[in-house]
Amino acid sequence: MTSTPKQIELLAPAKNAAIGKAAINCGADAVYISSEKFGAREQAGNSLADIETLVSHAHLYYARVYVALNTLLTDRELDEAFSMITALASIGIDGLIIQDPGLLELPLPPIPLFASTQMNNDSLEKILFLEKVGFSRVILPREMTLAEIADIRSKTSIDLECFIQGALCVGYSGQCYLSYACGGRSANRGNCAQPCRRVYSLVNSKGTVLAREKHLLSLKDLNRSGSLESLIDAGVSSFKIEGRLKDIAYVKNTVGYHRKQLDAILSGRKETRSSSGETTLGFTPNPQKTFNRGFTDFGLKGPLAQASSHDTPKSLGEKIGKVEKVGSYHFTLASPHDLHNGDGICFFDENGVLTGSVVNTVSGVRVYPDKMAGLTPRAVIYRNHDHAFLKTLAAKDSCERKIAISLTLNETQDGFSLTAQDEEGHAGTFSMAAPKQAAEKKTLAEETIAKQLSKVHDTIFSCRGVTHTLRETYFFPMSLLNSLRRGAVARLLEVREEHRPRVATPLHANEIPFPEATLDYRGNCLNQKAVVFYKRHGVKVVEMAAESGLSMRDRIVMRSKYCIKGDLGFCKKETGPLFLVDQEGRKYRLEFDCASCCMSVLAPDR
Repeated sequence: MTSTPKQIELLAPAKNAAIGKAAINCGADAVYISSEKFGAREQAGNSLADIETLVSHAHLYYARVYVALNTLLTDRELDEAFSMITALASIGIDGLIIQDPGLLELPLPPIPLFASTQMNNDSLEKILFLEKVGFSRVILPREMTLAEIADIRSKTSIDLECFIQGALCVGYSGQCYLSYACGGRSANRGNCAQPCRRVYSLVNSKGTVLAREKHLLSLKDLNRSGSLESLIDAGVSSFKIEGRLKDIAYVKNTVGYHRKQLDAILSGRKETRSSSGETTLGFTPNPQKTFNRGFTDFGLKGPLAQASSHDTPKSLGEKIGKVEKVGSYHFTLASPHDLHNGDGICFFDENGVLTGSVVNTVSGVRVYPDKMAGLTPRAVIYRNHDHAFLKTLAAKDSCERKIAISLTLNETQDGFSLTAQDEEGHAGTFSMAAPKQAAEKKTLAEETIAKQLSKVHDTIFSCRGVTHTLRETYFFPMSLLNSLRRGAVARLLEVREEHRPRVATPLHANEIPFPEATLDYRGNCLNQKAVVFYKRHGVKVVEMAAESGLSMRDRIVMRSKYCIKGDLGFCKKETGPLFLVDQEGRKYRLEFDCASCCMSVLAPDR
């Protein structure tokens, strides 16, 4: 028996339905989008009608739509969340991303459940548990290494989803309470204030400043495009781009880029892509040309190094070159460049402050920006807005996705039929009664048949060939050929929908033991259904979630793979106790687990 090839999925973010459609058109095999409420990005909610529109578009290509309903829920919100999930199931979504285990105590429709990375899926034991209680997929922590992923794959059968590009949270997802502790806005409730992107100073117990007013918790963006094949080998089946708040240009560019990378890899392997069609791009994708803070693979293959973005949490874009000379109204660069009118540029001034401007004119080697303030020789120029590139991205023909079909014209007893067959072997046939009249000009008739039947440009299909089995070359009125073509295409669409892969995964309650016997606030139990879930699995919840109103004083509010000591060169050096001090004077104690190369941040004790 021949085994079915493993399918590889490129998963894209969608702030809204329009961006989701663009992601599909640019080659995404699936998109994930927030529901109207309860998604981990509060500002990215979408109506049921909009999600249904996206689902209809995606399903044409056998692409999938997953809905993120991945915040912690209060007891009062559970009924509303259940109603929302039921409605989402009725419009045909393909998966539900959740964080709150209390939902598993409800009679959910049989939608595949994905364990959000905010469930803290950081161990083999936890992932085995999630598989056994009914999850179809786990979204792996960004902190996990290739070796750890491969070990999990060898001992589980659950789908593994891995982040490959996008913003990096410095703390383990689902285990960061810094925003809640310092301002009451909870990341686990979709309302993070991003305190990790703010300015801090690092001081010791004597008050000596070791690093002054830097973005000490801000990281570069993730980019693992150089490790896609290694991740496939390790067992990853879904490759996720982060960015449910990103604009359409970012999504088109990153999806197009990773689509090309994956297609090149899959062309030489037994695995296949998990949706239909081929995308043609009207641009050359380049991750440097849309939002990025610089890139890191975040220790995927070894020790974490050069992952921080201390100077700014803003997008730098692509490095252009160093300033050689500065005039009154212009500057010149030390190397050739391709800056143009309308480009946005940025640079760090002599005080280390990121400054931006717009290019007004380029004349030979001279660049005339809108503002010159702070620009000095040897400053490095970055382009954070490529005007021509973004204009190309915005064009209607910047990406087009088509499913190849072949057409066969046949003769019937009382007329003709046309069969349209797609690249996956699905076929739709449409017949019409019509008189048969031999063509006087046979060559012209043959050309007309091929030309008219191949006009599928206004559909999701592209025609790769027209053949016929006619006993005679007949004369065909244009109207007849057009009707046959439209009928065959319509029938093929119906057949494709009839055969579209669907997965139903009803949950069955069990009592599989949870890996831990007790859970404190880091167990994130915010409702009584979650408590019941854990009790059934042998766990005592000794403390409810932080968002229940707990005081966070002197508690761990962040655990991180990133270590400030190591990043600043203090690893294995005696520094005594260290503290982060924010601009409001709040003092956060740091703890270091050097054996695990892990850092914890504790909230102020008062």
